[in-house]
Amino acid sequence: MSQDIPVKCPNCSSSTFLIKYEATYVYSYNIDSDAPGLKNTTGFLPFMFDKREQKDARQYLECQTCGRQFPYYLDVDGKTGIDVLNKTVKNI
Repeated sequence: MSQDIPVKCPNCSSSTFLIKYEATYVYSYNIDSDAPGLKNTTGFLPFMFDKREQKDARQYLECQTCGRQFPYYLDVDGKTGIDVLNKTVKNI
């Protein structure tokens, strides 16, 4: 496929998409006897967690016009080309 061919939604023919990555995490904070936590010395700050566990994740392309979603997974190297995006939309 040519790099000049835009990705088109099969539902509405729009070529405006977003790649989205949704994830759910559980954050844990250790509580010790002399401070609120091991990494939090003055209070519980959300970015100063002791442990983070990913519980769920989902990647997809979303048409910005009609909202249709297409399952999508970035390669290990994180590269995304127009050919890969077209293939994702056409395989649905």
